[in-house]
Amino acid sequence: MEKYGWAGYTIICILVVLACGYVITGCSPKDGESTAGEAAAQVIIKNKGSDTMVNLAQAWAEMYTGITSTASVEVSGGGSGTGVAALINGTVDIANCSRQIKPKELEQATQNTGKVPQEFIVGYDALAVYVHHDTPLNKITIPQLAEIYGEDGTITKWSDLGITHTNCPSDKIIRISRQSNSGTYFYFREALLGKTRDFELGSLDLHGSKDVVEVIGRTPCAIGYSGMGYATSHVKMLEVAIADDAPYYAPNLENVLAKTYPIARPLYMYSLGEPTGEVKAYLDWILSAEGQKIVEKLGFVPLANN
Repeated sequence: MEKYGWAGYTIICILVVLACGYVITGCSPKDGESTAGEAAAQVIIKNKGSDTMVNLAQAWAEMYTGITSTASVEVSGGGSGTGVAALINGTVDIANCSRQIKPKELEQATQNTGKVPQEFIVGYDALAVYVHHDTPLNKITIPQLAEIYGEDGTITKWSDLGITHTNCPSDKIIRISRQSNSGTYFYFREALLGKTRDFELGSLDLHGSKDVVEVIGRTPCAIGYSGMGYATSHVKMLEVAIADDAPYYAPNLENVLAKTYPIARPLYMYSLGEPTGEVKAYLDWILSAEGQKIVEKLGFVPLANN
């Protein structure tokens, strides 16, 4: 400092600062480039609804988020009715449904949001009839199921089906069902009873498809219904015939595609209005061969053209 004096020292400091600034500026990103902290925000696609579809929807979301940097997908269940209600309120981009949207719901959504929901079939599901794996029953008919589940039904005991169920000392059939906001509930009831008869009260009504199968696996006296993709080693899926004199078919991919299994249905996604941008890109991917591979992997039935 004695050599240069205070004025000279000040000039040297300024030169050093300018030099450092030049280095920093020279190493900074070019225009149009962003640092990690300045990365473009992802579009969040909100997806809600069917408990039957929730595992499938989560698998889609995880896979898609891993292959795109522009969108992420938030998935929640609650039942088809919950998804449709969110669509009506305009709080989701896509509603998952294991039943078709009702005309009244379509009208409400359009009135509330100004957008007409668009329907997409994204796969198929065989609605399996489950019993405990030790139950000595392998097949059942739609008329028999109607008498088990329907009002004033005539089948209340396992012996009414012509079997001796030694693991169920009471002989009483415990009916496992879904709650009334479930698309699975609506579809199964209509498949069995049409629109002129209701379910008998007194069933054990559960929130989720997985719950149904788990309870049946722990309950030798139980019978219930759920998607075929939820099967475990603790339960058995029955072959089903549409009438007493008709052939029986197992719930599997081949029989669903051949339209021989009598309790099969489409799985739907409804977008809020005509999908655009990231929502359209996501739905297009789900309908692609890559998205449909996940449908089959999770035990559902992919679209026939994939």
